[in-house]
Amino acid sequence: MAQSMHRDIASDDRGRENRQPKRRPGSLSGPLMFLMVVVAAIFVMSVFFRVSDISVEGNSHYTDIEIIRAIDIEEGDNLFFFDRFSAVSRVFAKLPYIEQVSVERSLPNKVVINVVESTALAYLELGDEQWTLDHSCKVLGKAADGETANMIPVIGIDPGTLYIGETLTTADGNQALVDQLSEILFQMEARGLNFSVAKLDMTDSSAVEFSYDGKYTVMLGNSENIEHKFGMFVAVMDKLLEGDAGIINVSDGVTGHFSPY
Repeated sequence: MAQSMHRDIASDDRGRENRQPKRRPGSLSGPLMFLMVVVAAIFVMSVFFRVSDISVEGNSHYTDIEIIRAIDIEEGDNLFFFDRFSAVSRVFAKLPYIEQVSVERSLPNKVVINVVESTALAYLELGDEQWTLDHSCKVLGKAADGETANMIPVIGIDPGTLYIGETLTTADGNQALVDQLSEILFQMEARGLNFSVAKLDMTDSSAVEFSYDGKYTVMLGNSENIEHKFGMFVAVMDKLLEGDAGIINVSDGVTGHFSPY
């Protein structure tokens, strides 16, 4: 009787073993299938998504070719493997007049480069040379002959070493003075005043003044409330008559006064 029970149990075990599914010959494992899909995707991207159309928008100082070369992209490059962040860094290093740049991919094969260029707004004299600045005091380079005709001459600042594409520094490392100049230039440009400024005197940072329209001396004072002071200056100008000439004093940051010469 015991032998019969043993045979039945053994037979049942074999039956369960026989019912286990068998792997079909030639079937692929999950990891191998995933790897093949990845390889196929990379192949498709490398073959079909090649750059064939590059456009540049927003540029005037630099040509399309100069910007494309600085970004280091050309027709035939792979659209997906192109490193946009490194490209942007290369542009700033090579083209100082570029203030902002973006590189957008447009499938299947187009790249659009959008740029915002700096404007040479002011200049410093260093010996016989004139060095241009934008509104953020970025050094744009040495001015060509006649280039500074419509720019603001800045006096009273002793520059340190000038590096093209870098922010202005002073010989004594006075960052507060650079920040003050930057805010003044920004306000002048934003309000459309820069074309009428004949000279900006930063000799005394607590008593900054500038010549305006050949008829006015504007006393701006220290670095406090610069935006408000420019607002008062514009308000005073609106009330003056065509033949008026004199001193516009907004240095206290509270009220604006006009005194004829």
